[in-house]
Formats: sequence, structure tokens, C-alpha cells
Amino acid sequence: VFGPQENHKDRMASLIFQKYHELQKTGKITLFEGTAGYGNGEQIRDFIYVNDVVNVIFYFWEHPDLSGIYNCGTGIGHTFNEFVQGIIDYCGKGHIEYVPFPEILKGKYQSYTQADTTKLMQAGYDRGFTLLPEAVKEYCSILEKSDGYYE
Repeated sequence: VFGPQENHKDRMASLIFQKYHELQKTGKITLFEGTAGYGNGEQIRDFIYVNDVVNVIFYFWEHPDLSGIYNCGTGIGHTFNEFVQGIIDYCGKGHIEYVPFPEILKGKYQSYTQADTTKLMQAGYDRGFTLLPEAVKEYCSILEKSDGYYE
């Protein structure tokens, strides 16, 4: 989950928050080299914008008859390369640099995550999800204007 109001999370803030600031400070974005069969920066995540999470929550609030455990994700995986390229495109500067994959994470790192949204869709959720490039652009704009806080 990424989006405004996460400044307090420090090292646990989203990848976009961290990498946006890294780009501003160093002129580049670092990503892990490939591991476990994935190329450099080709690890995949189901990145979801916080506004979309709020929409899912409101959907269930408006439908109190629904209960259960539902995956909250877009159902679409994107590579880290795609994700951070959106930051570079927004800022109009920078490049990706790959750093060695940490030994401590080998065998423990999830290189692929993508939500199965079948149950969510079967529950009637129909509000969609913000396309990744649009969400990255919107959040970068908020980071640029107010360092990540809604004004």
C-alpha cells in the first residue's frame, strides 16, 4: 500500500515514498539485483494506492451484509522497474542502479506477490483500482507539493 500520510513510517514507508526521496537526494534510484530466477528489478508486487484501499473499506461499510476475509489488492502485479520508472518519469530525471541482493534476505524474500481478487469481485466490488502510472503520478505530485501530506 502506498500513498499520502505515511511519513511517520520511516523505514517501513512504501517503496515509492522511499525511492522518491532517494531520487531527490542522490539523482538515482537503487533496486536489488535479480535473485531466485528474477532479473534486476523484475521482482513483482501488487502495488495498491491507499485511496483504492479506502474505496474497498467503504464498499464493505456500505454492504454490512457481507463478511469474511477478502484480499485487498489490484490483482495486477508490476515489476519494481515499472514502479520506480514512474517516479523517474514524473521527476524528469534520474536512473535506476542495481545493488547486490542482501545475503540476509536470500531464501526469505517474496519476489512475487499478486492478490487474488476473485472473492472481492464475487462480492460485487465494482469501483475499480487506480492504474499504477496514474497513482504514482498523483502521489509524486503530493510528495512534491507537501512531502506526502494532504493539504
